Amino acid sequence: MGRGVAPGGDPDRSSRFLRFGAEALSELELLSWVLGPGGVIKSDEAARRLLERYGSLANLAKARPGALRKGLGLGPVRTGRLLAALELGLRASTPVARTGIVVNRPEDLHELLYQEFRGLDRERFVALYLDTRHRLQEMETVSVGSLNASLVHPREVFKQAVIVSAAALIVAHNHPSGCARPSGDDLDLTCRLDRCGELLGISLLDHLVVGEQEIISIREYGWPVSREGC
Repeated sequence: MGRGVAPGGDPDRSSRFLRFGAEALSELELLSWVLGPGGVIKSDEAARRLLERYGSLANLAKARPGALRKGLGLGPVRTGRLLAALELGLRASTPVARTGIVVNRPEDLHELLYQEFRGLDRERFVALYLDTRHRLQEMETVSVGSLNASLVHPREVFKQAVIVSAAALIVAHNHPSGCARPSGDDLDLTCRLDRCGELLGISLLDHLVVGEQEIISIREYGWPVSREGC
């Protein structure tokens, strides 16, 4: 590929991009540029298939990673490029603060968590570390599980809390099924983390379960009572 030529091999496209900016290109051309080389089909054809299947960039942005890789010939590298570009676009247009949020109620974290878990096809468990005024200091991914389950060890949750001198923390994870109702495993894990927090002097304020349409606070749902074996 020569210098200045777009991934699709179209020098005219590259010239328009450099002279007039990205707004001079069509959606198909922009998608082709993002996808780049490396797949079993040309980037222009891959972009065309994406637009035909999803109808619009807005629908494409909601697609799950697994669905993008099936039947379109994208492969993991192109899928990664596309997801990264879509995420950058979303964050640029709807920025959500990841630190400094004052957390007085579960709803204060809803926007951040919906963005964080959007489109995931497997469970992801995060810990949100708060200072003495309940301001969000840091959010860290603790575990990424299989399609239906996630393994979380309290050691990994509280290790970073000690490092950043957190006064309290909130944990959250998604349910890929879309249903936010806490499972028995969710309640057992909450119980274990609550006991660890008591021993360390770092309060576990809540465990939020993120579904497709709602976020359930286990604190409001029914906090599990610490018991032998938790």
